[in-house]
Amino acid sequence: MPPRWISLGIFAAGITSALAEWPQFRGPSGDGIYPAREDGKPHGFPTTWSEENNVLWKTPVTGRAWSTPVIMGDQVWLTNASEDGKKMYAVCLDKTTGKKIHDLLLFENEEPEALSNRINGYGSCSPTIDEKLVYIHFGSYGTAALDRSTGKVVWERRDLPCQHFRGPGSSLVLYKNTLILTMDGVDVQYLVALDRKTGETVWKTDRTTDFGDVEAGGVIRGDGDFRKAYSTPNFVTLDGRVNLVSAGAKAAYGYDAGTGEELWKITYDQYSTAASPIFVGNMAIINTGYGKAHLLGVRLDDKLKGDVTRSHIEWDVFKRIPPMSSPIGVDGKVYTTSDLGILSRIDAASGKFEARLSLTGHFAASGVYADGHLYFASEEGDTKIVTPGADMKIIATNTLDDGCMASPALDGNSIYLRTRSHVYRIGK
Repeated sequence: MPPRWISLGIFAAGITSALAEWPQFRGPSGDGIYPAREDGKPHGFPTTWSEENNVLWKTPVTGRAWSTPVIMGDQVWLTNASEDGKKMYAVCLDKTTGKKIHDLLLFENEEPEALSNRINGYGSCSPTIDEKLVYIHFGSYGTAALDRSTGKVVWERRDLPCQHFRGPGSSLVLYKNTLILTMDGVDVQYLVALDRKTGETVWKTDRTTDFGDVEAGGVIRGDGDFRKAYSTPNFVTLDGRVNLVSAGAKAAYGYDAGTGEELWKITYDQYSTAASPIFVGNMAIINTGYGKAHLLGVRLDDKLKGDVTRSHIEWDVFKRIPPMSSPIGVDGKVYTTSDLGILSRIDAASGKFEARLSLTGHFAASGVYADGHLYFASEEGDTKIVTPGADMKIIATNTLDDGCMASPALDGNSIYLRTRSHVYRIGK
């Protein structure tokens, strides 16, 4: 357990939805964990399914978009985009039937940036949702708030610059009355908080990263590729102050969530950081991204101020660490799956590697945890169900017709999986 002056996730973020919903990327606490029932009983999530078994509905959603669905009430929202990025959509499905309630064309782009890899798309940023509005984000292509009951646009912003270079990827988070966007491009790197009701800018904070690529005369060496990132922030309260912890290229930061003030940072050599930070005990677990991904354990205490790279990084693990997917923290242990399917169990306090398990396959999506099981969805269409602990074990492999780039979502006792071509509701 963390010390009393540290509180985590949902309490810091100020998300007002019921716990038994999935309002943002990686769930209510931003760490992929579905909250346990108060009575201690399991929710009843399925552990076996196929195209013919335990599929409550299956709805085609074609395009090039890997955003995770968000769920509240009777609605499931996600983004979509055309293969060429010229059209960007908000899609709402009925949670009970899977029927499309809305398929809304939000933004059109004459000349979107070309994608240079197979991994990203134009709709990788997951929405977030509250009782009245759903917030849709496509990076610098546009951000909009929609009325959940009508689908009408309440406000939109298309004036926040960022050259994503390989497509946008950072998802939205809510804090009190603000919507926070992360814009880490090859040209500019900043976070900006918008008023949830009006879309007006509340604060904007530029990264202070020294990328080490500026030559004489202020010219940037290369194309700026080592400056971009795709991570989604998370929240932790330290001594009564809510820290927005955000990993970017070459550095990760703690900001005051209410003002955007930079409080502390750590530096590293990696870039294109995509994984979200999590908090286990008194440690922040931060993945550094591409190049050679490292997993860092950063000590959370009341001395976090300024550059704490040398004083607060307690451990550094770099074997079998994924460049994209986010870790999961369960019972003081960190579980992380490499892109080649090697699941590692690491002690959060010491960074000691304790066990590994081959899942077989390729994994870009982040895993989730519920009812004592870890769920990992592969690019080949297999979802591996694993029991965590000293003796990790695969208890089921469930196969769908198409592969997953999007992370699973959970609600009630159902699992929502987005493959490249469909959205599924899996339930008993």
